[in-house]
Amino acid sequence: MKEKVRFLGLDVHAETIAVAVAEPEGKVRSLGTIPNRAESIRKLIKKLGPAAKLIACYEAGPTGYVVYWQLAELGVECEVVAPTLVPVKAGDRVKTDRRDAEKLARCYRSGDLTAVWVPDEGSEALRDLVRAREAAKQDQTRARHRLSKFLLRSGQRPPTGVRPWTRPYPIWVAQLRFTHIAQEYTRQDYLHEVEHMRERVLRPEQAIAEAVKLASPALQEVITDLQALRGIAHISAVTIAAELGQVSRFPGARELMGYCGAVPSESSSGKRTRRGGITKTGNAHLRRIVVEAAWSYQRPPAIWAGLRKRQQSASEEAKEIAWKAQHRLHKRYVRLAAAGKDKRKIVTAVGRELLGSIWAIGTKAEATARQRLPDRDGMASMDDGT
Repeated sequence: MKEKVRFLGLDVHAETIAVAVAEPEGKVRSLGTIPNRAESIRKLIKKLGPAAKLIACYEAGPTGYVVYWQLAELGVECEVVAPTLVPVKAGDRVKTDRRDAEKLARCYRSGDLTAVWVPDEGSEALRDLVRAREAAKQDQTRARHRLSKFLLRSGQRPPTGVRPWTRPYPIWVAQLRFTHIAQEYTRQDYLHEVEHMRERVLRPEQAIAEAVKLASPALQEVITDLQALRGIAHISAVTIAAELGQVSRFPGARELMGYCGAVPSESSSGKRTRRGGITKTGNAHLRRIVVEAAWSYQRPPAIWAGLRKRQQSASEEAKEIAWKAQHRLHKRYVRLAAAGKDKRKIVTAVGRELLGSIWAIGTKAEATARQRLPDRDGMASMDDGT
């Protein structure tokens, strides 16, 4: 098939797209620049010939997957490639949009590009919502820090028994009064910002709960079963499911660990073997959630009220995997701690192994959801016939 198609390289920007085409056995030539608009893309595809004879690619970037979806609607096969894995010549010091598009077309024809997984519009929308909540949570933390550090500089200490950011803490801050009007204004402004950030976090959390109800059965199954794991509640489960999109697209747990950037870097040559810290080249949002959950495995295995409540809707297979993970990961933590390892490195290692349990639960949940679909279709057809 590849001998009969033309390969398009697209250097996509916010306003423009540089286009180059590589003929099956000919040279690579530039086709100029077009506006990054749906109508311009449609005219380009119509000009180049039948959509079935075209294969396009462009680098993943801030423009997202809109061009991919537009080309898919036009019947053009398209792949979004990883920009960090595009081959670069050591002596190449000239970089332009035209040259980038030609390089993409040439490398695509030779099979030297690595495609990334492209979510559908629903999965991408849920991912955007989850990341909006994450950004709001980070802003809330900054607002809290500004207020607490202001109180520390002012010599204000909470009463005995009042822990920072528990329910009594804002009440105590609201009752404070300063002699200087400038300090009083600062206190009011910081406290108002903290309250605003609290409401800003609640809004996306409520929206996430509504969005999950409209998600696909497979995604709902994954979110429910992931909550059987220790350290993973509803928001964390939704974040993991949204960032992964489809867990079964990873052939094994090692591939998922690599996608998360939790595997150690390595620089080995000959008899020398040298490994360093984790690569951190994968999904940072997923890695953060997993590492946060890994901290809970420093405590002995247990099923408390909150975890038991979350596991009520989970499958028996998920609960079994989660219980084995508690024993395995706690032993791993204790063994590394006894060896004198740094706590942060221990938690990173535990988080990497936790990804294996996430992969096992996610793939089983998606398989279960796929098995249920034919039954639902069959029941629907029977209902129509009665």
